[in-house]
Amino acid sequence: MLSLSLRLTSSSSSRFLFLSKTLTLTKRIIFSSLTTMSINLNAHAFAGNPLRAKTPKPHDPLSPSSAFESLKAHFLQNPENHNHPPPKSPLFKVLPFRKGRPLVSSFVNGDDVVSSWHLGWISLADCNGILGKCGVQLTEGSLVYLGSGAEEDVVYWAIDVSEVGGLVPELVGRQFCFVELRTLMVATDWADSLAMGELAIAGHARALLEWHNLSRFCGHCGEKTVPKEAGRRKQCSNELCKKRIYPRIDPVVIMWVIDREHDRALLSRQSRFVPRMWSCLAGFMEPGESLEEAVRRETYEETGIEVGEVVYNSSRPWPVIIFQLFGPSSIPCQLMVGFFAYAKSLEINVDKEELEDAQWHSREDVRKALAFAEYKKAQRTAADKVYQMCKGVEKGQSLSADFNVVSGELASTFIPGPFAIAHHLISTWANQHPPTGVEAQLKQLSSSISNL
Repeated sequence: MLSLSLRLTSSSSSRFLFLSKTLTLTKRIIFSSLTTMSINLNAHAFAGNPLRAKTPKPHDPLSPSSAFESLKAHFLQNPENHNHPPPKSPLFKVLPFRKGRPLVSSFVNGDDVVSSWHLGWISLADCNGILGKCGVQLTEGSLVYLGSGAEEDVVYWAIDVSEVGGLVPELVGRQFCFVELRTLMVATDWADSLAMGELAIAGHARALLEWHNLSRFCGHCGEKTVPKEAGRRKQCSNELCKKRIYPRIDPVVIMWVIDREHDRALLSRQSRFVPRMWSCLAGFMEPGESLEEAVRRETYEETGIEVGEVVYNSSRPWPVIIFQLFGPSSIPCQLMVGFFAYAKSLEINVDKEELEDAQWHSREDVRKALAFAEYKKAQRTAADKVYQMCKGVEKGQSLSADFNVVSGELASTFIPGPFAIAHHLISTWANQHPPTGVEAQLKQLSSSISNL
């Protein structure tokens, strides 16, 4: 018995020693690869929402259920003055949206003469007063819970005011303006974590409100739905049905197709792109397929290129309209999942219904396209446009005119800016070497071993 115990102990020690050595070797390999590939994943637009960093527990006054009960108490106890909450109740701030556009303000930063935008939060009392002037009664059911700040006793809400007439002049007088989310995306300084956080909040709110607009009726029985859990889900009003409905996410794969043998990659254009802009391939997943299968299928359908190895890079929320040609209510709640896809075949056969063109480009050509585009200038132009809109004067300048070479000439080709996941995929390949499938597996192995 003692001999068996010793053998088991010896076996366990050997296994542990093996795993330890494997982990050490894995970490060395991964560290070596990561030192040549620096990606700031927090730089993805619409990611890093500071209000969703930690969801409070149900009994916390900042949690959805507690905050909603406090909100109802506001309207029941003192509907005329929402600036005086009940005891032990958090403060409430509201972000209005109109046709998918959040309310924002803008100002010039001191001597730098650089404009920046901020979300147009208003107090519950102001929201009630402004809507009251427009003949609309504010109720707790019209507000959607967004979350709370990390170190403040404030709960944030969103409200859709698209159907409220006479509202815009009231807000314009306060130098507020409803601005398209895509414009704000370009106008946001991607090096400013606070600004990126505000963009993420706006994206989250936009996706939630759009989902509420698209789920007004039960898909099972057709009856009206009612909001539950402070607007974080809905439920069928039919007592015989009561189907629960949760926000919908439509996954999209976006892939940078690489010809490893000739050190080049595939750039594509869609007809809806601004002039001279090229980007990655992308497409929606279909039921019953994996992410990797979606990458291979979409690449083959659009370009005729067969893909073998598929390596994950990163993901990002994408709550703006992808296909604007289909109208303002088309597909607003996406998750974009980025991959490097390694080509098995090289002949291009473009599907003209999907793409305008697709071409192989050398690493040097892609580097030039990245270097020529003045992304910072385009960002400041967009920020200035938002500033002018908030002042009541909208500029009509095309943002694509800012993507120039150093000499002032228009760049023949440019890549989407740092606000796009395509930029991260392309710049990673152009400036470093993305991880291969083996390195990706080593990362997964390291994570598994560290959890033992």
